[in-house]
Amino acid sequence: MKDHPLTRFLPTLALFSAAMCAVPAGAQVAAPADPFAGDPTGIVADPCPSHGKVDWAVQHAYDQARDFGQLCRYRAANAALTERPRVVFAGDSITDNWINLDPSFFTHGLVDRGISGQTTPQLLVRFRQDVIDLHPRAVHIMIGTNDIAGNTGAAAMETVEGNIASMADLARAHGIRVILASVPPAGAFPWAKDKQPVPQIAALNRWIAAYARSNGFTYVDYHPVLATPDGAMKPGLASDGVHPTAAGYAAMRPLAEAAIEKALGR
Repeated sequence: MKDHPLTRFLPTLALFSAAMCAVPAGAQVAAPADPFAGDPTGIVADPCPSHGKVDWAVQHAYDQARDFGQLCRYRAANAALTERPRVVFAGDSITDNWINLDPSFFTHGLVDRGISGQTTPQLLVRFRQDVIDLHPRAVHIMIGTNDIAGNTGAAAMETVEGNIASMADLARAHGIRVILASVPPAGAFPWAKDKQPVPQIAALNRWIAAYARSNGFTYVDYHPVLATPDGAMKPGLASDGVHPTAAGYAAMRPLAEAAIEKALGR
């Protein structure tokens, strides 16, 4: 979700993507340009080998081809938990960055499970591992920015809504209280300059609010403290018009705390 200088990596990405595609049907072979050619494939005991740092574009191609949900990101951290979380915060980079800029918030049972750049289908893939299997009392779901930006391709609005509904329904089925958050404001996306996000953010948030209301879930709307009247981020509350600054998270925190109290007090 960050504004990555993708054009700088296009030759590398094209080479790696071509190598990943140059695999005969029904076979798995090592491609010469694939820096992860030695990684295991299929069903294995440890699907998350450690890697050295590589270009963002190469890592992105790896994630799309071999770890679409990025299940490896929190696998070790999940295993290391010794207590049941009170609330898991699930989402994209806006959640991923929250713990970095407001670490004191993620104490007393609040756990951050955001991953930068993710869309609703990616979060749905890892929802069991990163939320359900942790047995939290509640989950805070804030996702949708990158679907609108097109990070994993095109999708109908109904598909995005369905992915959010599936996560909420799965949580409820496992006795986890659901907090659905609004997609935060953005007047433009630095990494997807062709998009006009304001009307789609508004439409998705109307649906999220209505879905939460009709299902008895808690809805938290961050727009009153973050958004300008035209739907952009207020000056000083985002580093790039999308990602909150420390001041942005400080504005969000009381609303999140109130939503948690409401959800767990029911």
